[in-house]
Amino acid sequence: MSDDPLIEDFADDEDVPPVLEARLATGGARLDKALSDLFPSLSRARVQALLAEGVVTRDGRPVTTASAKALPGLYAVALPAVISAIPQPEDIPLTVLFEDAHLIVIDKPAGMAVHPAPGSETGTLVNALLHHCAASLSGIGGVARPGIVHRLDKHTSGVMVAAKSDAAHAGLSALFATHDIERTYIALVRGAPQPERGRIVSNLGRSTGDRKKMAVLRVGGREAITDYVVDALYGAAPKKGSRPAAPPLAARVACTLHTGRTHQIRVHMASKGSPLLGDPVYGTGSPAQPVREAIAAAGLTRQALHAAILGFVHPVTGEALRFETSPPADMQTLEASLAGL
Repeated sequence: MSDDPLIEDFADDEDVPPVLEARLATGGARLDKALSDLFPSLSRARVQALLAEGVVTRDGRPVTTASAKALPGLYAVALPAVISAIPQPEDIPLTVLFEDAHLIVIDKPAGMAVHPAPGSETGTLVNALLHHCAASLSGIGGVARPGIVHRLDKHTSGVMVAAKSDAAHAGLSALFATHDIERTYIALVRGAPQPERGRIVSNLGRSTGDRKKMAVLRVGGREAITDYVVDALYGAAPKKGSRPAAPPLAARVACTLHTGRTHQIRVHMASKGSPLLGDPVYGTGSPAQPVREAIAAAGLTRQALHAAILGFVHPVTGEALRFETSPPADMQTLEASLAGL
């Protein structure tokens, strides 16, 4: 039974997509947020994708702009037909850092989902790996996630490893389970966390106020541990005499994970009052005007987070492997602009 109001069941007619309908009594919020609240089964990202596809209407007229203000009215969403649950190989270029018979290490670009999900059914890392690795990809992860032993958020770039053999899959999964993996991320944040070096230990779980977000919890959740170091400060005013310096406008922070919880770095940095620049979910508040201008000039449309270092012992050969990549162009351009503040 769906949680959405007035969902119409077209199970007997496979050519007609199901339609969600609900009336919005009060407008004013962003359209994508208003619709994700109106239809609880649709995430905000899914709503944005449906708007772009032109399958959302208000009072019978198409609406397509996610950032527009929602107006009261009867909204209808014609959900696309369900696609096959089995991902198909797709010839998508990959930046391969290492590959042997057992595993493959790639530098995932921002904007690529790791595996198919609503709103990202194709063009994922799994689709690319199925083409690149052909028949040699571990099946332990199931038909929807073959070879996948860990994930990066769709809009987080950086180093990932996938298993090509079942032995590697089991071994890598064990390493991640015991946290015997070196993982360091580069984050560009608003202001700077204090102190400038430290360890954040908290329990993370679903937010009680918004089930689509993760949050630091006093009760429940799972332990999350992040070590961080501020590598650079941007827009920091020098101290004058006995007067304290004004706080920096932004900072580059190296975050090392000791656990791998969903959105861990994004939540932990936000909990220190320094959310990631460009983060649409946890970026409460607004950075200073010069930082906003730098973000726009860099073309950054995602959270400024890059998985820079991944190190582990090869689960089959025993070889010590370590990979390090630089942030992609959007983060590098943003950092160069911030350095000039």
